[in-house]
Amino acid sequence: MTYAIAAAGTGGHVFPGLAIAEALERAGVARADIVFFGGDRFEAEAVPAAGYDFVRVELRGLKRSFALANFGIPLVVRDASRMVRNELVRRNVGALVATGGYVTVPAGWAAHRASVPYFLHEQNAHAGLANRLMSRKAVVAFTSFPDTEGLPRGVYCGNPLRTPFVDFDRGALHARALAHYGLDPDLPVLGVVGGSLGAGALNQVVHTMVVGWSGPPIQIVHLTGTLHAEAVGRLTNPQEIPWKVVAFETSMELFFAASNLLLARAGGMVAEITATGTPAVLVPGDFGSKGHQLATARFVEASGGAVVIQQADIDAVPDQVARMIGDPQLLEEMSDRSRALGRPGAADEIARQMVAVHG
Repeated sequence: MTYAIAAAGTGGHVFPGLAIAEALERAGVARADIVFFGGDRFEAEAVPAAGYDFVRVELRGLKRSFALANFGIPLVVRDASRMVRNELVRRNVGALVATGGYVTVPAGWAAHRASVPYFLHEQNAHAGLANRLMSRKAVVAFTSFPDTEGLPRGVYCGNPLRTPFVDFDRGALHARALAHYGLDPDLPVLGVVGGSLGAGALNQVVHTMVVGWSGPPIQIVHLTGTLHAEAVGRLTNPQEIPWKVVAFETSMELFFAASNLLLARAGGMVAEITATGTPAVLVPGDFGSKGHQLATARFVEASGGAVVIQQADIDAVPDQVARMIGDPQLLEEMSDRSRALGRPGAADEIARQMVAVHG
């Protein structure tokens, strides 16, 4: 029997899908019996690179985030749903899970019409429109937070994590991580990441911070995203602060193991932040469904694992980082509080229920 995963758009949707695929394999499903459905964005490279079968769904004209305006092109959605349905039937798919984003609606409709049980997973504290639309007929709508808004029937399980994060051990990885980036073991490390596509606002504030830095000694590992790497690499660094610019990191466990403090957006990567217990300054993106990143960030902040700075106040980031990076006791306390939120077994729970739906 084949199992299907619909995951598209950014790493926040795609990486949970890959984590569920790995969990299905741990549950005894052969890799050849797992198929992904997605579009032509991040998933089109990430899924085949991970070794999984990938079926491209034609969704040209749809916005990245599934919005009501997309219903102005019903033929695109209808045709995409018809194509997915035909593939589900041809491949004898027994269950499908969709991880939100623009491919969720056609995949969910296709599964319903083909009488294939389907599941949803929502990564954010406020559910996106696609998952809200499709949750009524889902077997289970899994959530990453206990009180996810917009999914009244949601079942809390956490955000699926890929295998390196399930049993993450910072102590065991730390020396290797520092060597991976060529870092000084005697200096604290600020890790900066804006998500799989990068974040221009974070890249700019890091440059501002480097130019005017007056805090304790520091070194930076900066995951810029491939679109921004070249431009960031050309920025001035008058104080010659060690600043490692990386376009894209395939071994994210090393990035987290190297980082004493993180500067990040507040999308799906919050799952890795809490699983690894990495203290964070979170700058939520002011995009998406009703500010879902802000709701996610506030959840971690309330636990004491992060500090939230909103986009409008991003100029406060350098002073906040300077206050935190030189306070090991504070970082240790935040690490413990963040780690207490982690749910590393989420992917295995979803995989178990997908397999059990026929048992």
